[in-house]
Amino acid sequence: MIIEIDGYYHQVLLTGEKCSKKQLKQKYLKAKELTYEILDLPNVFCRLYHFEQIQYDSDIQVDFVIDTDTDRIYFPS
Repeated sequence: MIIEIDGYYHQVLLTGEKCSKKQLKQKYLKAKELTYEILDLPNVFCRLYHFEQIQYDSDIQVDFVIDTDTDRIYFPS
């Protein structure tokens, strides 16, 4: 599973175990709660849920996008 974390200051790709949108939302909210600085969110998420950060490439097809500005999780169009 590949997730894009999209925010005002960064775009990051993470890869890890497949989960549902609902499970991903719970994981995101927990990681956000434990994050002091939003730029650290990908690192906290990876440590908590054993995901890995991969090189960002806009051509990679992602399963979900997490928009940290609006807290929305959606399927890319």
